Amino acid sequence: MQTQVVIVGAGPAGMLLSRLLDRADIDHVVLERRTREYVLGRIRAGILEWSAVDVIRSAGVGARMDREGDAHDRLNISWGGKRLLPIELAELSGRRVMAYGQTELQHDLYEAADAAGTTLLFEAADVALHDVTSDSPSVTFRHNGADERIDCQFIAGCDGYHGVSRATIPDGIRQEFERVYPFGWLGILSKTPPLPHLVYSNHERGFALCSTRNPMLSRYYVQCPLDDTTDDWSDDRFWTELFARIPAEVSDRIQTGPSIEKSIAPLRSFVAEPMRHGSLFLAGDAAHIVPPTGAKGLNLAVSDVHLLSLALITHFRDGNSAGLDRYSDQALARVWNAVRFSWSMTTLLHRFPDTTGFDQRIQERELEYLAGSVAARTSFAEQYVGLRFS
Repeated sequence: MQTQVVIVGAGPAGMLLSRLLDRADIDHVVLERRTREYVLGRIRAGILEWSAVDVIRSAGVGARMDREGDAHDRLNISWGGKRLLPIELAELSGRRVMAYGQTELQHDLYEAADAAGTTLLFEAADVALHDVTSDSPSVTFRHNGADERIDCQFIAGCDGYHGVSRATIPDGIRQEFERVYPFGWLGILSKTPPLPHLVYSNHERGFALCSTRNPMLSRYYVQCPLDDTTDDWSDDRFWTELFARIPAEVSDRIQTGPSIEKSIAPLRSFVAEPMRHGSLFLAGDAAHIVPPTGAKGLNLAVSDVHLLSLALITHFRDGNSAGLDRYSDQALARVWNAVRFSWSMTTLLHRFPDTTGFDQRIQERELEYLAGSVAARTSFAEQYVGLRFS
């Protein structure tokens, strides 16, 4: 086979890039090592920055998001089991965020690909990238029992942290930066009405978060030890612990119900540089991972794809490769801003194993400063809703 772009990975990054390239009539093939059902079954993030909302709309897959998503102009931060601070996102920054689950976006992207006749190959095994520093790279893989090869001009590595794309960049060129946090998040989904606004909580028992997916689907989290399993957490234990970490005025409004999904996720920050090597471009989790505290993971994937799609479109339409040359630097600038904000929120709101009374008081004073300073809340709001695309 021959094509202009091979996209490795059919998660949200790969499929959003596919959709944007399709609308620009750029020929491409998408490879995914998992089944379609597996990808759709992954429970992931659900808070979209407004810049991401705009990109999704521009890709022509925003109709259901606009119809069923829940726009938020405020979030709340609590601490000490009593204090509750509203952060007026729209008032302070002029922008909102949208609650719309990644799984739902994935459904929308697959439906659009089906309608467009996109060449999308699931269960592509043994994917390997070749000659990525040449003008004629290729991708080999095994599909339906046969060995296949695709010759192309560019490869977009959207295959996640465990994919082959990042590992194709040699160790002497690739740099990796990582911070592993000594706790995880136990999360549940519940078919119950969510709170009208997100609530982040700092408590001596650990962090908690009340979030949302849609008007009848709530997402809740509590910080837990890394060696815990979901078997350690009955629904009753979860609700009891959540309510212990948030103010009564919040817990009194929560409608509990049986969990329909329960999982524990470790937290870490990870960045790989550069995000381009020859004809290979990394996007999404293939290049970076952030703790979910700042709600940046899916938004960074959308940001990468936006920048990369514009660069590829300009290259094929005008023969101008300046955008491709700038891609890694531009993407990494946004990535590190998001990593810093996610790190700062994680540090501010979590109870670390070695946290002392001194550390706890510092967190509380930082939160009191946030409560008392419009400038501090404005800075927080601007970072939470995300950077605009220049």
